[in-house]
Amino acid sequence: MIDLKICGLSTPDSVNAAIAAGARWVGFVFFPPSPRNITPERAAGLVAQVPTGIGKVAVLVDPDDALVDAVLAAGIDTLQLHGRETPQRLAEIAGRTGKPVWRASGVATRADIRAAIAGAGPAKRLLLDAKAPSGSPLPGGNGVTFDWRLMADFAPPIPWGLSGGLAIANVGEAVRAARPAFVDVSSGVEDAPGVKSLHKIAAFAAAMRDA
Repeated sequence: MIDLKICGLSTPDSVNAAIAAGARWVGFVFFPPSPRNITPERAAGLVAQVPTGIGKVAVLVDPDDALVDAVLAAGIDTLQLHGRETPQRLAEIAGRTGKPVWRASGVATRADIRAAIAGAGPAKRLLLDAKAPSGSPLPGGNGVTFDWRLMADFAPPIPWGLSGGLAIANVGEAVRAARPAFVDVSSGVEDAPGVKSLHKIAAFAAAMRDA
């Protein structure tokens, strides 16, 4: 069974829809350039809705310790790093907080995938996202894909997930081509940047499971 993470949630209704769709993790973005950005204070109310057993993931880009501490105080239990963090920085964050750390990396080529695997360090999970288009301020959530067939050549040593441009129409193809342990969707279940569609969340989850 492939697991599901729905990311970039920012309203009570979208959190409830993700839970109803069977998401194993719900993700919250703490990165001001993103249209999905929320504050730790706002996140605390959303995290409080999430039942025990569903992971609460913070998406962070080169965060300082103060931001890490603030999101943990909001009830986050997993830290997903999506910037230029080194394996040493990942280890420092994991050691200081005692929380599981995920590494998210943008990829477009086999060389990128090799580098992402090598750079995962102490990460518990690896998320392979499509490399951001030139000039984009966002490391993820850009609605673009990479060639999922490239993953046929790789077997990462830790559970890995697929992200980048996934949507209702293509998640089945993506799952069959790449065989990830989980998928992560954000822009593909939105009506506009940062505005989640409750219908699309449910339909995406159904399409993923049908695959």
